[in-house]
Amino acid sequence: MVHVSLTQLWLPILLSAVCVFAASSLIHMVVKWHASDYNALSNEDEVRAAIRKGSPAPGQYVLPHCSDMKDMGKPEMQQKYRDGPVGFLVIARNGPPAMGSFLAKWFAFTVLVAFMAAYLASRTLPPGPHYLQVFRVVGTISFLTYGFGAIPNAIWMGKPWGSAAKDLADALIYGLLSAGVFGWLWPR
Repeated sequence: MVHVSLTQLWLPILLSAVCVFAASSLIHMVVKWHASDYNALSNEDEVRAAIRKGSPAPGQYVLPHCSDMKDMGKPEMQQKYRDGPVGFLVIARNGPPAMGSFLAKWFAFTVLVAFMAAYLASRTLPPGPHYLQVFRVVGTISFLTYGFGAIPNAIWMGKPWGSAAKDLADALIYGLLSAGVFGWLWPR
């Protein structure tokens, strides 16, 4: 089979990344359907003070902490789980969010996803396929890449399933946009 060169796909790679970036900006800043995914603690100031007092380094934490799975069955550990809270906590560096850096990393990720979709599509599709063939391959790859990380987070980390469903809806939009761009600009 004759393969499409990745250099022939630079325009759909970049344009699909720009479209996904723009769509995600609209979803988060205009539609704001993720705003309800984050709740405030009723005693936020006390929780912040307690965390600050412990001075944890930026990282990922679990409550209650159990360093060895064998200890999970111990009565004192079981009591900690019953008493609660049970949760996962991510501590970031102090200071205002570095939105410029976050957005640059997000855009780089959208380019990486588009590049990987282009790579797989270029190895499975010949030059000149029907628009829907390209749409199906790139859309599936993009949807899976953007969305399916939300499922393990819901299973293992306690992310609410409603929030994970919104992430999958985002991923579907991103996948459809990517598929449309690649289908439109695929080499003929």
